Amino acid sequence: MSGIPHDHYEPKAAWEKGLAKRLPVVGLMYDTLMIPTPKNLNWMWIWGIVLTFCLALQIITGIVLAMHYTPHVDLAFGSIEHIMRNVNGGAMLRYLHMNGASLFFVAVYAHIFRGLYYGSYKAPREITWIIGMLIYLLMMGTAFMGYVLPWGQMSFWGATVITGLFGAIPFIGEALQTWLLGGPAVDNATLNRFFSLHYLLPFVIAGLVILHIWAFHTTGNNNPTGVDVRRTSKEDAEKDTLPFWPYFVIKDLFALALILVVFFAVVGFMPNYLGHPDNYIEANALATPAHIVPEWYFLPFYAILRAFDGDVWVVIAASFLTGGIIDAKFFGVVAMFGAIVVMALVPWLDTSSVRSGRYRPMFKWWFWIFVVNFVVLTWVGAMPAEGIYPYIALIGSTYWFAYFLVILPLLGVLEKPDAQPDTIEEDFAATVAGDDAGSAPSAQPAE
Repeated sequence: MSGIPHDHYEPKAAWEKGLAKRLPVVGLMYDTLMIPTPKNLNWMWIWGIVLTFCLALQIITGIVLAMHYTPHVDLAFGSIEHIMRNVNGGAMLRYLHMNGASLFFVAVYAHIFRGLYYGSYKAPREITWIIGMLIYLLMMGTAFMGYVLPWGQMSFWGATVITGLFGAIPFIGEALQTWLLGGPAVDNATLNRFFSLHYLLPFVIAGLVILHIWAFHTTGNNNPTGVDVRRTSKEDAEKDTLPFWPYFVIKDLFALALILVVFFAVVGFMPNYLGHPDNYIEANALATPAHIVPEWYFLPFYAILRAFDGDVWVVIAASFLTGGIIDAKFFGVVAMFGAIVVMALVPWLDTSSVRSGRYRPMFKWWFWIFVVNFVVLTWVGAMPAEGIYPYIALIGSTYWFAYFLVILPLLGVLEKPDAQPDTIEEDFAATVAGDDAGSAPSAQPAE
């Protein structure tokens, strides 16, 4: 557990001592609930419990739905209709699962942007960040394969387009695509494979989540100031922290309750709002939809994929230098996955010695432009690849890579940060004093 000095579980009764010697589960639970947590955490630290709820919801509803689903190209679409019409509570289960995926990604994007703003990826939390990015990648893979299972038009053609990207890889692409699909095209073998992996991967994610929690419990939690909890003595640590239970558990449960009010309102009154109408038409390999789009949470990276066509100079240069091995399609695939890779490498790309964006005046502007850019890429990813939209996607994609590869490294050299508080206790006291006075304390430039 965390290296912050605190009281650990001490078994008293004979059965507790016997259990602690053989299986210290009670002590583990105690240390988890009573872990010292920085007392200045704000409301952006509530997304962890939302993500935990979403994972549990997706696993539970997914298991029940799998009991009634038939992974066969001739029966899959009909089995979904059977779940919706004939299974007791089937429609609610399916809508919870569908919209639970969207809530999952809303929470994970908020969680990631929180980490990027407050520098939660900086030492000693680099491994925690990398594990988090692995969870995100597995979430994307699981969600993609789940989208294929209803076997509607958008499911079929989305799978055809996305798996076709693997065919763009030089030399091994065709063999890799055939191995992934289980044949030359999206068919019954593909559906069976995707169903198996869609069922399996959430349990892998659950294992990584446990590892993720263990990692940040070992290093200690980050906080809005980025200042570490004092570990000089138990008394100093207690001035900077509060036990996770009951203070933060109650706060997190309150936030979760508010979020679930909105979530259940969507599930109850507009469950198909985020779905695509074409996915309520059974898959037809002979009828291509007018506009193929993935689910909304893939749209920023879909926009990056489409941004680099054959007319972009960097694609032309890459194709010329490699003798045509790297074409526009393969370059787009590299850009799409590269956009996630550079985000995973941010602990080493951000050269600033200051952890929290709260004390980085120049960083704030570039960060909020990055957030707006993410929203723009999400929007343009849903638009047809014609007219002005490809140009907007190209500008947005360029900024994405420039933010991580150019702006963050340079800010560490050029930026003059504001003064940081010496301790979490000092920040907490100043915040409380500011709230009592009706205004937040202002930061002064560092000398």
